[in-house]
Amino acid sequence: MIAEMVKPQIEQCCAPAFHPTLSREQAQQVATLFAALADPHRLSILNLLAESRAEVCVCDITSSFKLGQPTISHHLRILKEAGLVESDKRGKWVYYYLVKHKAEEVKTLLDQVTSTSH
Repeated sequence: MIAEMVKPQIEQCCAPAFHPTLSREQAQQVATLFAALADPHRLSILNLLAESRAEVCVCDITSSFKLGQPTISHHLRILKEAGLVESDKRGKWVYYYLVKHKAEEVKTLLDQVTSTSH
């Protein structure tokens, strides 16, 4: 007869004192947004757009980096899907600009994620 193994009860060190202030849905939204920011090229593109006083032509964005046009377009698509940039097509060129309220939202979200209430 095989003896049943008895799992020892694991004693918790203490009761959890804190709980996350973000809901699961909020955390997923923040993670998706931060994933779009988790690339040095995308951060540089955002910085370029933030520093510009007007929309920036995709040709100027491409010429500012040592990346091919398809790669720049890929990064811009991710930033656009995250709501961080918008574009305006003028003839054959596309002009991009930073969505300022979304940039402010990122700052607020980061503050919310890292805030301490104690």
